[in-house]
Amino acid sequence: RSHFGSSTWCPDSQGSSREAAMGIDIGRAGGRIRKSGRKTCKSDNPYMRLLTKLFKFLARRTDSNFNKAIHKRLIAPRRIRAPLSLSRLAKFMTGKDGKVGVLVAKMAT
Repeated sequence: RSHFGSSTWCPDSQGSSREAAMGIDIGRAGGRIRKSGRKTCKSDNPYMRLLTKLFKFLARRTDSNFNKAIHKRLIAPRRIRAPLSLSRLAKFMTGKDGKVGVLVAKMAT
């Protein structure tokens, strides 16, 4: 048994040694590290909330990456959802005939 592993030694009630299971360090070392990032839409707009709810459901229940991307962009802050001009969207859609372009941001003129 190595003393350099992730587990520590602790004496048993009978005096023999056994390895203790590791847990979350919530003591003096800074506490538990939780997942960061947004979970819900911060907007008061009821239509945005409904869209977020819909795409959260679709992202969870289907294996479509499109639904996951749209849900992620709907709950993103406004500074991440920068406006996009129509000419730039047209440039991105060249050579993609028959496909639908989706923009989750403001359309700049």
